[in-house]
Amino acid sequence: VQLQASGGGLVQAGGSLRLSCAASGLTFSNYAGGWFRQAPGKEREFVSDINWSSGSTSYANSVKGRFTISRDNAKNTLYLQMNSLKFEDTAVYYCAAGKFISVLRTSPNYWGQGTLVTVSS
Repeated sequence: VQLQASGGGLVQAGGSLRLSCAASGLTFSNYAGGWFRQAPGKEREFVSDINWSSGSTSYANSVKGRFTISRDNAKNTLYLQMNSLKFEDTAVYYCAAGKFISVLRTSPNYWGQGTLVTVSS
């Protein structure tokens, strides 16, 4: 199983990025998918997740209204659209998959390798 995250980069504050997480060896439609991030010197934190079967989504308060999680079943890919980026969004972003939402939020079954997002102020 491999989760390949991509789309990170350097962007100015107020800008946008879209992260992708392509899965191989795993069918995303059978899992909950989510994004976490880890800023320098801080612990990894939850960003957003999506229940694959129902499509229901959830977001951390810090990104609500600015980030949108989505998925493409045909491409077996998870996305995170990030708008109105702030300096404090700078972090390595990780995608993850869990058999259930509860598993995803506590101890995901699978992690992607991370993609760096740097927001300049």
